[in-house]
Amino acid sequence: MNDIHMLIRGERRAASDGGTFERRNPLDHSVATRAPAATPDDARAAVDAAAQAFPAWAAMGPGERRALLMKASQALEAKGEAFAAAMAAEVGASGIWAGFNVHLAADMLLEAASLTTQISGEVIPSNVPGSLAMAVRQPAGVVLGIAPWNAPVILGVRAIATPLACGNTVVLKGSELSPATHGLIIEALQEAGLPPGVVNFVTNAPADAAAVVEAMVAHPAVRRVNFTGSTRVGRLIAQTCAKHLKPVVLELGGKAPLVVLDDADLGAAVAAAAFGAFANSGQICMSTERLIVDRQIADAFVAQLAAKAQSLPLGDPRQGPVVLGSVVDMATVERCNALIDDALAQGATLVCGGKADTTLMPATLLDHVTPAMKIYHEESFAPVKAIVRVSGVDEAVACANDNAFGLSAAVFGRDVARAWQVASRIESGICHVNGPTVHDEAQMPFGGVKDSGHGRFGGKAGIDAFTELRWITVQTTPRHYPF
Repeated sequence: MNDIHMLIRGERRAASDGGTFERRNPLDHSVATRAPAATPDDARAAVDAAAQAFPAWAAMGPGERRALLMKASQALEAKGEAFAAAMAAEVGASGIWAGFNVHLAADMLLEAASLTTQISGEVIPSNVPGSLAMAVRQPAGVVLGIAPWNAPVILGVRAIATPLACGNTVVLKGSELSPATHGLIIEALQEAGLPPGVVNFVTNAPADAAAVVEAMVAHPAVRRVNFTGSTRVGRLIAQTCAKHLKPVVLELGGKAPLVVLDDADLGAAVAAAAFGAFANSGQICMSTERLIVDRQIADAFVAQLAAKAQSLPLGDPRQGPVVLGSVVDMATVERCNALIDDALAQGATLVCGGKADTTLMPATLLDHVTPAMKIYHEESFAPVKAIVRVSGVDEAVACANDNAFGLSAAVFGRDVARAWQVASRIESGICHVNGPTVHDEAQMPFGGVKDSGHGRFGGKAGIDAFTELRWITVQTTPRHYPF
C-alpha cells in the first residue's frame, strides 16, 4: 500500500483535519493507496502557494525553465517501474499501457521545454502615425489542472506541462482513483528542482470533489482551468468556471468511429481496430467505439477482427504481461453487461467475448448494431465494441456523425484522396486516415468538438490556451489629438 502526501509550497502535507481516503484495487479490493482528503481550506492554501511563486517563475528566463522541464522528463522516465506498479494497483492497468503512458508523458515534458522559446507575438500595423503596436503573449497566472485516472501519467503531465512552460504556476488536483500515480508525477518535478510553490498537488475524497474544485476555481489567483474526464463532470466544471468567469479547456468523452471503406486494406484496418478498441481495455477517450464497415467487405473484416480480439491476453497485470487488464470498477462491468443484453435483445450478434462477472472483461464484439440499441449511442469505455454495417460513403459519414461526441475518428481506404474526403466530412477534432483512433503526440493540437469539449492541448495551441494575449503600444513620435 502507498501512503502519499499532498504538496503545498514545496512541503509534503497531510489534510489539515487529518482526513484520508482509500483507493482499492478493482480486482481484489485490497487497499492500493491511502491519500489525504483535502478540505477547501487546503485547496485554497495550494492556490495561495502557487500565487506566491508566480512572479518569480513568470520572470524566469526561458532557458532556465527549459532546463528544469528537461530534468523533469528524465526524472519521470526513471520512475517507469514505480508508475507501472502504481497503475496496476490503483486502476488495474497493463504494463504495456503504463509504459506507453510514461514514454509519452516524458515526451510531453520535453515538448513543453521546447515551447519556452516559442512564446512569441507579432507587430501589427497601426493607423496611428508613429504607433508601434504589438500583440504580446504573457503568463496568465495560476493554472488549475484536473486529471483523470485512465491515462494518468499522460493526462496528469498534460494538465501542467505547457502551463509551466508558459510561465504559469500550477495546482494539480489528482484523481481519486489514481492518487499515487499522480503523486509520482509531482515527485519527478520536485526531483528536477522546480522552486517551491511552482507545482502544488491536492488529493481529495470522492465526496469532497465538488467543494474542493469550487474553492480553487473561485480563488481570484486561478486564471485558467483545464479538465480531462467525462462529459457529465465536464459540464459541471464548465458551469463552475462560467460562474467565476474563468477560461477552461475541456477534453471530455468520445465515441470514436473507425470507418472501413470498401477498398480498405483489411489487414491494416484490423490491426488498427484491435489496437484502438482494446488498448487499456477500451478505457481511453480516443478508443475506437464504433466500427463502421462497408457491407461489401464486412464479413471478412469481422472474421479477421474477431480472431485478433480472441487472441489478446487477459489477466491481472500484477501477475504478468497482459493486453487486457482489469477495468476500473464493477460499475463498468454492470453497465456494459446491460449494453450487451440490450443489443442482443434487439437483434445484434455476439461475435466474441460477452458478459463478465469480474473486472477482467474479455474483448467483446457486437455485430449488426443499429441506432435502436443503446451501445450505438453510449460510450462503453470498456472492451465492448459495436460493429455497424453500412452501404457506401454517404451512409458511412452519416453514421460517423450520428453521435453527440466528436473527439477522434479514423478512416481506412486504399484510395487516399477518397478517404481524405471522408475524413473531412466527419465531425471530430481529430481524424486519422489509415491510422488508429488512439494516437497522441505531444506537439499536436489535441481536443474535440460537440460534447467532447472545447479548446486544445498540445504544441502552439497549448500556448494559446495558457497565456494572455495583450495589445501593447509604444508611441514613438508626437501624436495628434482632435482636441
